[in-house]
Amino acid sequence: MALRVAVIGCGHIGNLHADIYKSFPLVQLVGVCDLRHDRADGAAQRLGVPAFYDAPSMLQALAPDLCSVATGGYEYGSDHYQPTIQALEAGCHVLCEKPICNTIPEAEKMVECARRLKRCFGIDFNHRFTPAARLAKKWVDDGLIGEQLFVNMCMWICNPNESSPYYMIKALNPHSMDVMRHFAGDVEAVQCFCKKGPGRTIWSNMQLNLKFRSGALGHLTASYDMARGHPMERCEVAGIKGRFVLEDMWREVTLYPADCLTKQVYTNPVFGPDRYRDFGDTFRVRIQTFAQLVADGAAPEAIDGSGADGLAAQKVLQAAIDSLEQRTIITL
Repeated sequence: MALRVAVIGCGHIGNLHADIYKSFPLVQLVGVCDLRHDRADGAAQRLGVPAFYDAPSMLQALAPDLCSVATGGYEYGSDHYQPTIQALEAGCHVLCEKPICNTIPEAEKMVECARRLKRCFGIDFNHRFTPAARLAKKWVDDGLIGEQLFVNMCMWICNPNESSPYYMIKALNPHSMDVMRHFAGDVEAVQCFCKKGPGRTIWSNMQLNLKFRSGALGHLTASYDMARGHPMERCEVAGIKGRFVLEDMWREVTLYPADCLTKQVYTNPVFGPDRYRDFGDTFRVRIQTFAQLVADGAAPEAIDGSGADGLAAQKVLQAAIDSLEQRTIITL
């Protein structure tokens, strides 16, 4: 029997979630919900499912097995907490958009609620699910990188929106921090520097120095001021046996072994089922992976890109804010 799935939040990202569920034979999209009636009604009419205007009503009427929480709110995360808790308590497994939440105490409650109720709880960390990123992780797990020395990460997009002073740190960098943690593990200490771009009131550029618990060093550069149309992401992981460079999540990853001059390269194919056409394809694989794990009865702790991962990433970013404010190194 197909999983019954509902989507909470009918903005652009929520509609993308709904479209992916609608096209995935493993699940049945049964409803959509948004506080804005026009959004809920528009999505419902387009998708052929009922519309609801509050999550508790939808959860009670439909009793879905799985919910996507694709709301937004302040710092693009404040509206994640309440519907996630409501869905978990209603018996649903939940896939939540990033950031897990814009405050650490609420994010901790979300993770604890899922743990207590034994629900699968994932975050839409779609950057780690591409073929290129998965191959890079396999190289790490297979020992081809060896003891890690450093991780360099860059992420930049053009986002003119103004919110809190820390909007860029909290809303953009859950992805970059998750990628870094995915390859290098937990972070021990951070030191943050920021710059406001021309005409900006928020910290729209950041450089973050990191020390991982493994002893490896890290550096993250992030910006909301870069022009569109350019590459938006780059991750380099180096160790005593080799290093890899991952370009734009799915476009290309190259392994440079330390002991020979022959490199390995995976390039996004031009044709075929593994081809990634645009950013939306990264959502498709991530969402379908989560749904498949739930359908297979996976244990909550087996979820790749879990709520606990989302909380860990957000704690590093909060430490970055604390470092900026206090002008010091913050130990986690």
